[in-house]
Amino acid sequence: MKKGQNYNKPKQGSHIAVDPIRNLKDIQSISRLLSSSPRNHLLFVIGINNGLRTGDILSLYVGAVYDAKIGDTITILERKTKKTNILVINKTIYKALQNYFEKVKPKLGDYLFLSRKGDKPITVQCVNNMIKKWTRAINLKGNYGAHSLRKTWGYVQRTVYGVGFEILCKRFNHSSPAITMRYLGIEDKEVQNILMNEVG
Repeated sequence: MKKGQNYNKPKQGSHIAVDPIRNLKDIQSISRLLSSSPRNHLLFVIGINNGLRTGDILSLYVGAVYDAKIGDTITILERKTKKTNILVINKTIYKALQNYFEKVKPKLGDYLFLSRKGDKPITVQCVNNMIKKWTRAINLKGNYGAHSLRKTWGYVQRTVYGVGFEILCKRFNHSSPAITMRYLGIEDKEVQNILMNEVG
């Protein structure tokens, strides 16, 4: 990458829509990159493991998840839709939480993703910039931002685990599977791959 070149900046005049992180190796590379920052690593892990909006993740308090065990669900109220949703503690999230609590030792009344400036959580714009920085650090081409975490969860569920759009639609609180299909996007390569499936 040339000095000063930003792979994550969309072309002028183009529709700005962020990409999911499609390759599991890239996800693992970013996870390793953040291993020395327990807070940022936890943010990345929760974001790609639950499909929640970044703003809703940032509204979490330490006390809401401090005693959580694997399989527990934390009920949240989505700021955008005013609907209830859940954060599920899987093994990866649990491990990241324990690492965060051990190394950072946050107060129960603090926001989980507390800003280093004051008593407020970091902002969505801050997360947006962080994710652009992380993807640049591993030379990942595309346009990435805060919404990439949510999209990455959906993309991996669909392409790796075979979860259907109807279920993802419900998880995303979208009004129809068609919206979820547009939201996650389908690459030309994916269409070409299914045309190789033989019938008869």
